[in-house]
Amino acid sequence: MFKDFKEFIMRGNVVDMAVGVIIGSAFGKIVGSLVTDVIMPPIGRLTGGVDFSSLYINLSGTAYTSLAEAQKAGAATINYGVFLNTIINFMIVAGAMFLVVSQMNALKKRFEKPHPDAAPTTKECPLCLSVIPIKAVKCAHCASDIK
Repeated sequence: MFKDFKEFIMRGNVVDMAVGVIIGSAFGKIVGSLVTDVIMPPIGRLTGGVDFSSLYINLSGTAYTSLAEAQKAGAATINYGVFLNTIINFMIVAGAMFLVVSQMNALKKRFEKPHPDAAPTTKECPLCLSVIPIKAVKCAHCASDIK
């Protein structure tokens, strides 16, 4: 059983996935800091000095001066400012992942294309127009002889 587990762990997909999770976690922290410390302060300043992370709706009926005070008292709150920060955070991560995946796909397509100077590996059957290997002497689709 230990040997099977070791083989499972050492497979490329599991190791790649683990590396992706670790890098993704670190990237998430960077983006979280970007949103909280770089993007939201100027937006807050443009909106009159509002700190989005402290915006909330108090559902308890008791007045509190801050979200931290309401949470400390155990009051029920809707923290829509934190939710807005989270949405912005998600949009940045999604945008970054889109850029990474689209660039990887473009590179993959670039390397999959045959070189323009490469000799062709297929040809068309003159009778049925099916694609067949270049060395074929008989069409596999219509059984005609190829010269």
